[in-house]
Amino acid sequence: MKIACPAKINLTLEILNRRDDGYHNVRSVMVPLALYDELEIGPAASFSFRCDDPALENQDNLVVRAVRALDPALNVAISLSKRIPSQAGLGGGSSDAAGVLRAALQGALARSFKVDWVSVARSLGSDVPFFLVESGALVEGTGERVTATGSLPDWHVLAITPPVAVPTAAAYAKLDALRRPARSRNDSVSIRMLAALQRADFRTVLELLSNDFHDAIAESTPEVAGAIDAMRRAGARRVLLAGSGSSVFTLARDASTIAAIADRLNLDDRYRRIVTHFARSDAWR
Repeated sequence: MKIACPAKINLTLEILNRRDDGYHNVRSVMVPLALYDELEIGPAASFSFRCDDPALENQDNLVVRAVRALDPALNVAISLSKRIPSQAGLGGGSSDAAGVLRAALQGALARSFKVDWVSVARSLGSDVPFFLVESGALVEGTGERVTATGSLPDWHVLAITPPVAVPTAAAYAKLDALRRPARSRNDSVSIRMLAALQRADFRTVLELLSNDFHDAIAESTPEVAGAIDAMRRAGARRVLLAGSGSSVFTLARDASTIAAIADRLNLDDRYRRIVTHFARSDAWR
């Protein structure tokens, strides 16, 4: 079986209180992108994992951890083809882990599992449950509360990944050092974003784009600030950090607008350009 594992962007990302267990509560509207890693899964006499990026071929990879979370004795052969940049805020590792869980749900691991799928997904990472819904979603709690948007509009995305990684723990530490006001759910930008996305109201979605990490990461990471500035000068109306970074993105209703912005970018080849669109799943057609 081959499983396509999409990237994601956060249209909103609210980092709320830090919990006693060290996790943060969040509210975020996330959408999958038509940029995919690919898992190939088959039967084997013993477990094996291969990746076309040697730096990711290790026992800490979320693909390996997902298999072990289901059954430490499971014997399958898994190959991972990477297309989503790592440590870039685009959710590649989490999507790969969710791909293993989706493969298990579809019977590709040669047996059935009696597990709490959301609990297993959350144990692997706060973004993993989102990728199980195969649509956009409002994500709350520590990632375990997911409200799907349903079918997504046919909108387009330009993402830039600068030549720098932003470790998630360091990004959270920057926010924890700041005094930030509490925000009620009733007045949440994410709740308003969910409604605008479901209406396919592009103007309101653009106005509501918001990420609590954006200013702190842009101010402390020159490569991120440079990518944001280059996209604005190339004609992007709004530019936002993806997740905790380092990627940044802009949206447009049509592919030609995104292509024109990409053509005008004044960035060297170390900055990866990704021209794509919101992913649409057969599950929501």
